[in-house]
Amino acid sequence: MMKIFKLLFLICLTGFLNFPCGAQKTGPEYPDPVRFEQTIRNFESEDSISFPPPNAIVCTGSSSMRGWSGTITKDLAPLSIIPRGFGGSNMNDALYYTDRIVLAYKPRAIVVYEGDNDIAQGISPDIIALKFKKFVKKVHQKLPECRIYFLSVKPSPSRWKLWPLMEETNHLIVEICGKDSRLTYVDVASGMLDQSGKPRIEIFKDDMLHMKREGYIIWRNALRPVLLENELQYEPKSSEK
Repeated sequence: MMKIFKLLFLICLTGFLNFPCGAQKTGPEYPDPVRFEQTIRNFESEDSISFPPPNAIVCTGSSSMRGWSGTITKDLAPLSIIPRGFGGSNMNDALYYTDRIVLAYKPRAIVVYEGDNDIAQGISPDIIALKFKKFVKKVHQKLPECRIYFLSVKPSPSRWKLWPLMEETNHLIVEICGKDSRLTYVDVASGMLDQSGKPRIEIFKDDMLHMKREGYIIWRNALRPVLLENELQYEPKSSEK
């Protein structure tokens, strides 16, 4: 028996295995969220001039959310919206900056679009789901009644080969949302597929990743009825804004 233990020790010591004894292989790691520090400071600079009212709905996420910033307030009217999308972000970035671009506004609800870049960066659906859970926990520690709406990861021609992983991510988020009445999964993906189940090319820009106005109309038509049903009752009166 001692000979066996000695042999195992020598195997670990000499590095016969390609990783430390007892170590587990890991996938790609998230990029450092600090790369968005200036973007977040720009939001805070805007806030120092005119701070958004509390009890609104913060909409945050990656470039697809950022690209909606110009029309999202009109599209989701009469709801009070605070656009806080930052292009290139992932679920880990949203988690990292939650205090500064979400909780700082004391919102009654949050709309999140992440997962798209995560998958493209090689992050597994399980890890994305875990980061979303941590995001939810962080929000509810400060705002227990805050409702969170997760927009499904979208299909796009440029990332079509990644769609199975994106679908898996969506399924995991559906399961998470189904266990908490404060969480809602909003399917924006189905309307972006044609009859053959492929992405509708005409709703995308030349990069085949970001959307034209037609794509945002699909998002509006999927999200707005859900928000109106759940959030209109909490909308402050004009005199209170």
